[in-house]
Amino acid sequence: MSLLATCASLAAQDAPAKKDLTPQQQRMSTCNTQATGKQGDDRKTFMSSCLKGEQPAKTTQQQKMTSCNKDASAKSLKGDARKAFMSTCLKG
Repeated sequence: MSLLATCASLAAQDAPAKKDLTPQQQRMSTCNTQATGKQGDDRKTFMSSCLKGEQPAKTTQQQKMTSCNKDASAKSLKGDARKAFMSTCLKG
């Protein structure tokens, strides 16, 4: 056995086995990743609601998108007509 293979083998034996994350640890990891770029009170508020499993409130743009989508569907718009309607609706 080569020296490199022996060292790798010994290192693998000494390394602790990777433990599975608990659901709370997994949630913390996910929320922490999603909170990237947030700071101060905004981050605290986000992390608190995320760890509780609460859904974040929709932003104004998301609300517009939902509303415009419903309106376009109600009018049975498709293709270019739908695109034009959505563009106008989202701008207004």
